[in-house]
Formats: sequence, C-alpha cells, structure tokens
Amino acid sequence: MNTKDGDKNNEEIEYIGGTQEAPEKIEKKEEPAGQPAVVEAAKEGHKPESEEIRNLKSKLKKRDAEIKQLKKEKEEFRDQYLRKLAEIENLKKRLEREKADYLQYATNELLLELLGVLDNFERALSVAEQGADGKTFREGIELIYRMYQNILFKKGVRPIEIKDKAFDPNLHHAMATEESDQVKDPEVAEVLQKGYMIHDRLLRPSLVKVLMPRKG
Repeated sequence: MNTKDGDKNNEEIEYIGGTQEAPEKIEKKEEPAGQPAVVEAAKEGHKPESEEIRNLKSKLKKRDAEIKQLKKEKEEFRDQYLRKLAEIENLKKRLEREKADYLQYATNELLLELLGVLDNFERALSVAEQGADGKTFREGIELIYRMYQNILFKKGVRPIEIKDKAFDPNLHHAMATEESDQVKDPEVAEVLQKGYMIHDRLLRPSLVKVLMPRKG
C-alpha cells in the first residue's frame, strides 16, 4: 500500500508538476511568433496615415484662409468700384450743370454790349424824329457801326479779306458765275455779302459772284 500510495503521490506530483508547467506552455503558445512586430508594423502603418490627414487638414485651413482673404479683397475692390462709379456719376452731373449754367449765362457780357448798341440806335431814331439834319443822323449811325465792329473784334471776329480777287471755295460761296475771257482762273467779281472768321475758324463764308474762264 505504501508503494501504491507512493506511486499515487508520484503521479500526483507529476500531474501537479505538469499542471504548473502547462500554463507557461499555453501562454507561450497563445503568443504567436512575430506578434510584437505586427503590432509595431500596424502602429508604424497608422502613423503616416494620421500625418497625411494632418497635412491635408493644414492645407485645407490654409486654403480656407486664402479663400477668406480673396473674398475680403473682392469686397474691398467692389466697394472701391462702387465708390468710383458714384464719384464719376456725381462729376458727370456737376459738369452737366456747369455746362448748362455756362450756356445760359456765358453770353451775358455780349448781350450787355449789344444793349449799348441798341441804346444808340434808339437815340439815332429819336434824333431823326426830331428833324435833325442828315449829317447828324449819319454820324450817329456811323458811331453805332463802329461800336458794333468793336464788339465783334473783341470776340475774335474778323471779316474775310479777298486777296488778289482769288476765289477760295473754303472761304467763298459762289452765288452767281459768269464766263469771261479776261480770267484764266476763277476770280471774285463782286462780294454780295461779307464773310467772317472767328479766330482761325470760318464763322460765315463770303457770298460772291465769280468770273469763270470761258470753256473751249
């Protein structure tokens, strides 16, 4: 019996010993070879992905900032454009008002001078009614004529002078023509109505009768 008991004890010791070593073996079997490397690889594979996302987020933030800046600049340009447009419109209206005022009142000075001529006409007519002699009346008319000439002279108006009777279609308007053997080129035979220049521009052409070379 002792032997059996001793055998049982030995078996129990071996079983117990086996049970004590089993967990260690099981634990080693549950940890497959290379698992830490897989975990590290998984971690290492996850890091670049998160960095890429962070980079993308950073780029998106920069792009959003650029868009906001562009929108701000767009609004500033739009505001400046509308301000300039309003300024131009106001300037246009002001110029139109000034032009209208100028056209309405620019002739005031001339009209005042013409009123002086009108006054002298009335005086001359009054002298004629009183039975003054023809000489006094003529002197009054000549005075008015000179006043009128002076007014035109001050405004830059000059009569067109016909030099050497040469006909100039730019300055003369032929009201009548006559063929003549006495001329080789068209000539002014008679001034029917004076023409005038204002400074260096034609104000009114001279109305003339023209002698034309005979044909044939």
